[in-house]
Amino acid sequence: MTELLHSPLHDQHVALGAKMADFGGWSMPIEYPGGGVVAEHTAVRERVGIFDVSHLGKARVSGPGAADFVNACLTNDLRRIEPGQAQYTMCCTEEGGVVDDLIQYLRSDDDVFLIPNAANTAAVVELLAAAAPEGITVENLHDRYGVIAVQGPKSDEVLAGLGLPVDHDYMSFVETQWEGLPVIVCRTGYTGERGYEIVPAWDVTSSVWDALAAAVIEQGGMPCGLGARDTLRTEMGYPLHGNDLSLDITPVMAGAAWAVGWDKPAFWGREALTAQRAAKESRLMRGLVVTGRGIPRSHCEVKDADGNVVGEVTSGTFSPTRKQGIALALLDRSVTLGDDVVIDVRGRDVGATVSKPPFVEVGVRSS
Repeated sequence: MTELLHSPLHDQHVALGAKMADFGGWSMPIEYPGGGVVAEHTAVRERVGIFDVSHLGKARVSGPGAADFVNACLTNDLRRIEPGQAQYTMCCTEEGGVVDDLIQYLRSDDDVFLIPNAANTAAVVELLAAAAPEGITVENLHDRYGVIAVQGPKSDEVLAGLGLPVDHDYMSFVETQWEGLPVIVCRTGYTGERGYEIVPAWDVTSSVWDALAAAVIEQGGMPCGLGARDTLRTEMGYPLHGNDLSLDITPVMAGAAWAVGWDKPAFWGREALTAQRAAKESRLMRGLVVTGRGIPRSHCEVKDADGNVVGEVTSGTFSPTRKQGIALALLDRSVTLGDDVVIDVRGRDVGATVSKPPFVEVGVRSS
């Protein structure tokens, strides 16, 4: 059995009594004492929370024309943004399956910083390195940087109290310093609330966390684990790779066609995805709001009123905000918004209505 990797904040989590679990090969906090997932989720929606997401990958593509090279590989169009901005994108196979979804930070025409998912970092780096022309360097920097997410309506107060920048636009970043230490502050997140992701060097992540965590607590917030991160992202309809995106679930199927630069001359999977988009035959990702009693989970079958199987849940949970079950599901195109369906939850039929995420009010772009 492979030993789990530790984030630079592992000792802090253990000291706080966090419940730890395997996440993408890393030992990460799922929840902390003092309320657990629901309390942490509510803190983010109403006040502020702090997450350790240092398990996320980090990679750098640099050299003359690095941005053009990345743009010819990944789905989204880097020409839509300027240096200092970030963008959601996907790394696909030639068959259109998703190797990973990631955030790309455009530093300059010759420098792109990537944040893939933990378990997929090596695969993304290997694919880019294999395709890179002479002069382009692809580096796996997974253990060179930590990542701390501060999320919630009071996240500005937390960062401003430490002298960190908070006046930049959504999906933009600032490379700055905190107490003489270089950090990247990007206005991104995975919760649907206004928030930031702070990227310090690995060996100073602990100091940055301690300062941010103290400020979060002062604002009535708390440390949050990956359990709350999952309920928050599901309420927003944000996909999780391995559940809602995979080698079998393409961007077209997942409702992520907006993150594809269809007019670009080249990106991995372009031909297959263009054909799938035109055919309009594949299942599509929809939201489900449970009307009965039950909590849907991934792989639960979805049936229509006549008992015909019309899809499958990819992510399901109890929504602490709505206080009812919600899910993302791949459904046949015959199923439309507003339809009543039935989810098979452990052999019991649970009613649900087809809806369009997000399931809660969006605060991510709020000023």
